[in-house]
Amino acid sequence: MITGAGRGLGRDYALFLASRGAKVVVNDLGGAEDGKGHHEGPAKKVVDEIEAAGGTAVADFNSVADPESASDIVRTALDRFGTVDILINNAGILRDKTFFNMPLADFEFVLRVHLLGTVYVTKAAFAVMRQSGYGRIVLATSTSGLYGTYGQTNYSAAKLGIVGFMNALKLEGKKYNISVNTIAPLAASRLGIGIFPDGIMTMIKPGFVTAAVAFLCSEQCSASGDIICAGGGHYARARVVESEGFRFNPAEMVTPEMIAEKYAEIADMTGARGFDSGAQAVEKALAPQLALKKR
Repeated sequence: MITGAGRGLGRDYALFLASRGAKVVVNDLGGAEDGKGHHEGPAKKVVDEIEAAGGTAVADFNSVADPESASDIVRTALDRFGTVDILINNAGILRDKTFFNMPLADFEFVLRVHLLGTVYVTKAAFAVMRQSGYGRIVLATSTSGLYGTYGQTNYSAAKLGIVGFMNALKLEGKKYNISVNTIAPLAASRLGIGIFPDGIMTMIKPGFVTAAVAFLCSEQCSASGDIICAGGGHYARARVVESEGFRFNPAEMVTPEMIAEKYAEIADMTGARGFDSGAQAVEKALAPQLALKKR
């Protein structure tokens, strides 16, 4: 089941997975880059391409931005194929503007499509996967969310929110054999027009990203909770990390002046490390207190 599969990366995912034998729900509202409008043509065209190549697919035109409509995407999969093994949350829009000039309605709608849309569809699919004891979920973040991009506060906030969603859901999915990973794609698509020069667009073909997404969807992938950056043949794992920091005596009150004096050490990223759960980060922060409690 692939959202936003009528064009760009989603279309490439659908065509590739169908060529490998997957039965595909091609979901696409068919709107413009800013999310306005509705057209059934893009999803139908991808289904036609898949079927012409001997594959199996069904078109779905529901919006991810509404809980009931998002649930209907899963219903399409169940009605046609009986289950959901793979979910790729790919649907997205852009409404770029500097934060000062951005209407709150545009901020909220981008969050509704990217972040809440991901939540709505995953909520419905997760129930099916939990019951069957198997699932592969791929979410979509962006370097804009991981590192920031000028004029994209709404998009950046939504895309980093998706990472937080993954971090918790991977823990809940583990006992049901449901993996949850996130792709940070760099690829030529209509959302990239005007952002990347034409020369760059030819170097970042969607197929490079599709290879990583297909692996994350496969039974061979045992990873969960990973963020994979993919584009132009380059693949890397991104992770939120924490510096070693500086520890004051927990028995004494710390002042702002003390923080200022030690800020360079607090912010020094030498030896920084990541955590597999929030509990691990808490254990690191409270190590001396926890050690005393155990005595």
